[in-house]
Amino acid sequence: MTIEVQNLSKRYGDRFAVRDVSFTVEPGKVTGFLGPNGAGKSTTMRSIVGLDRATSGQALIDGRQYAAYRASLQHVGALLDAKAAHKSRTAWNYLTSIAATHHIPKSRVDEVLEATGLTSVAKKKVGGFSLGMGQRLGIAAALLGDPATLILDEPVNGLDPEGVTWVRTLLDRLASEGRTVFLSSHLLSELALIADHVIIIGRGEIIADSPIDALTAGASAKVRVRTPDTTALSNRIATSGVTITSSERQLLEIDGLSAEQIAIVAREADILLTELTPMHQTLEDAYNALTQDAVEYVSTKR
Repeated sequence: MTIEVQNLSKRYGDRFAVRDVSFTVEPGKVTGFLGPNGAGKSTTMRSIVGLDRATSGQALIDGRQYAAYRASLQHVGALLDAKAAHKSRTAWNYLTSIAATHHIPKSRVDEVLEATGLTSVAKKKVGGFSLGMGQRLGIAAALLGDPATLILDEPVNGLDPEGVTWVRTLLDRLASEGRTVFLSSHLLSELALIADHVIIIGRGEIIADSPIDALTAGASAKVRVRTPDTTALSNRIATSGVTITSSERQLLEIDGLSAEQIAIVAREADILLTELTPMHQTLEDAYNALTQDAVEYVSTKR
């Protein structure tokens, strides 16, 4: 099931939370949704499932608006607020009530409790859950109808390392089954391991929509070089367009030449190299470069 966001805008008074946003989330892959705080991520995700009414434009799931699905949980599972469960209910009671109102068999409740590691606390009240346990319960609710589409807002928030690995494995499996997986996260290093495709929003507008590989390959990468002859090598390669920096003895970071070009210069000058490593751009590097002018709240050094 494909998610299509078409020229979506949401305005509060004279302020746009999102403005003319368009993108497509394809099945069979994990798509990450990134952006600074206040960029419009939550508004967009809430609009997709009908919790926010768009000022203009629309969001479609497999060609239909979310409200058009009579048994919505069997098509779309969403985790937008891990604290949504009533605190006085047990995990089992909370999931059972959702199942009953969506014609989902009770046996499915036991399945998702086991899948999310909550079987042992199924009869515990949600109010006593940790943040990580609440996240697992929210994911359990999203999985309850065995949907073809999953929309998850910060699903690894509060999870311990084992939980983060579990979510990564779960989402990878769901995508491999041909499902549509759309999630937001502030943990860029983790998202780089989970996602196949990334959409970045800033100040309510889309600023990138790309496979992760293409995004991280977009900028020229530096080359890390270690040599006891840093001065000699620097003198040999110091030409227009080449930037050389050093943060420690016998180490150079060179921008403007490939590793192969540096190796050729070093060989011709009989300069010993003990390390020659291309420094590939990370998702965090690409994200910071793209959003540097779209951050509303900036910390300053004192």
